[in-house]
Amino acid sequence: MSARDALRQAGLYGRTVARVAQRGFREPGGDPELATERIVFVVGSPRSGTTFLAGAVGSQPGFVDLGEVRPVKSSIKRWATLPEDKAATELRSTLERVRRLGFVRDLRPVEQTPELSFVVGAAVRAYPQATVLHMIRDGRDVVCSLLERGWLREREGHDDAGQPYGPHPRSWVEPERRDEFIRAREATRAAWAWRRYLTAARAAPEHTLEIRYEEIAADPATAAELIASRLETDPAPLAEALRQVHSRSIGRWRRDLAPEQVEDVEREAGPLLRQLGYD
Repeated sequence: MSARDALRQAGLYGRTVARVAQRGFREPGGDPELATERIVFVVGSPRSGTTFLAGAVGSQPGFVDLGEVRPVKSSIKRWATLPEDKAATELRSTLERVRRLGFVRDLRPVEQTPELSFVVGAAVRAYPQATVLHMIRDGRDVVCSLLERGWLREREGHDDAGQPYGPHPRSWVEPERRDEFIRAREATRAAWAWRRYLTAARAAPEHTLEIRYEEIAADPATAAELIASRLETDPAPLAEALRQVHSRSIGRWRRDLAPEQVEDVEREAGPLLRQLGYD
């Protein structure tokens, strides 16, 4: 690793640790070993509600929301090319370093980097007792939010892992379709992202609980019961946290997407939308 890369990596750790440590100093914890092994990974497409869900779970007594762990986010593209056991070792080492430096080893961690969807197999290999919460949301509403953010259009700037914005193919674009991705309209690229993240996140079904954003909005208490049962925690405070869901954004695609954008989404992700019951 070059000196420049080492400094950048140190900066990624520093910003993450400073944020995590604020909770570590306030929250009493339990058995560090038990907390470590029962980590919670929240995965799913960007703009599908992963941040909301991880925040709700991570706010519960005995848990800590690690947020999007920047050293993890910056490494996932490389981990996806490694043998699963090697990626698992590096992933665990990275997360445990963050937890140790952030003084949260006695709290049950909640990791919420969406890109982790592409290395779910490595994540559960690193932590065999992990629970994966997969947040699923209507892809058309996700497209609306991605268009609003503008991450996939030509623009200046980088994300929090240093990756540039723009229409260039990401690591999740199928190699044989890279040129097509560049030429595609933005709504198509956004639907493409939703499809690829969602499909990848389903790689470890025996560890995974799928949750619909729309179901949380319709009945937070029932959603909390389901999640809390899987995590073996109290559903009451979780239900209170889930009631903060932004239900007004459900179905926004009907007013926000132009007809040609709806057609773009349908061409790219229509079969998956129908498979999930989003008619």
